[in-house]
Amino acid sequence: MDLSNGSPVITDPMAMGQPLMGVLPSNMMPFSIMPGGYSSAGGAGVSVSRRKIEEVLVNGLLDAMKSSSPRKKHNVVFGQENLPEEDPAYSAWIQTKCPSALASFKQIVASAQGKKIALFLDYDGTLSPIVDDPDKAVMSPVMRAAVRNVAKQFPAAIVSGRSRKKVLEFVKLKELCYAGSHGMDIMTSSANYIHNTEKGKEANLFQPAREFLPMIDEVSKSLLEVTSGIEGASVENNKFCVSVHYRNVDEKDWKLVARLVNEVLEGFPRLKVTNGRMVLEVRPVIDWDKGKAVEFLLQSLGLSDSENVIPIYIGDDRTDEDAFKVLRERNCGYGILVSQVPKETEAFYSLRDPSEVMEFLNSLVRWKKHSI
Repeated sequence: MDLSNGSPVITDPMAMGQPLMGVLPSNMMPFSIMPGGYSSAGGAGVSVSRRKIEEVLVNGLLDAMKSSSPRKKHNVVFGQENLPEEDPAYSAWIQTKCPSALASFKQIVASAQGKKIALFLDYDGTLSPIVDDPDKAVMSPVMRAAVRNVAKQFPAAIVSGRSRKKVLEFVKLKELCYAGSHGMDIMTSSANYIHNTEKGKEANLFQPAREFLPMIDEVSKSLLEVTSGIEGASVENNKFCVSVHYRNVDEKDWKLVARLVNEVLEGFPRLKVTNGRMVLEVRPVIDWDKGKAVEFLLQSLGLSDSENVIPIYIGDDRTDEDAFKVLRERNCGYGILVSQVPKETEAFYSLRDPSEVMEFLNSLVRWKKHSI
């Protein structure tokens, strides 16, 4: 990974944004959004109404919202989520496609014998349960202890869609590195990673989307204004990206949320929208994601030697797939998906929920202590 340039190359915004928005019907020509309106790629004689195009975009976004946001009740007490009865499809999935990381623990650590493990953790849905109010997604004391203990044994980082400041307030640990805003705001320790030392932890910041800060602030204010009349909708400024939460919005109003987000983004062609679990993420169109953040952290911490380092990334969101994909393509390390339902994923293993994540972290600590 070349880090010689100050920031990633900005790519064509429409090329990256189109997959989420859906596919145009066969009777419509491909199009692009240009300053001043919509233009057809087919040349003269082809005219498509703005309203119809907007409807296609909004419906595509709505479909993405529904597919990525299954409604599932969660008990806010840690480790006591209301689990459904065992689903045969889920059982088949963990047996044939994405085995339990707990059941496969011996195989995982066997591959790490004589090597260094580096640990990367998402926050929401991984270290804390998914809750209705994003501001109340607090980490339990027992989970914090598990993360602290594992960070004392292995280089570890939190990689979250939240702002770096917010996730640091949640985690409250100095033993880790933090990458907020889907990896666009990274704080690392000094080049020589030293465990268990509070002194000399000189922070280094890497912010590949810094130039977008004024734009993100502007779009955040616009989204807050247009969604203020929708009951249950909330907008969270995560510094380098904006989250539009619709978990508490009546499903009949989801299309309105999609329409309003789409309308606001028409004025910001250098921003794109992606979808997560009950959230729409507005992000800069740059060649950067959680996968790139993992590569950057590995290199920054002197852990980029794929022969001697086993990175493990644990996450539950669609944005974590970028990190899973990087580990799979490197043929080094393991992605672990946190999910209670079968999903298409680039991860090698799975865990059901944060309580199983905690069990896995504790198992790593016990294994490390016994192997010394």
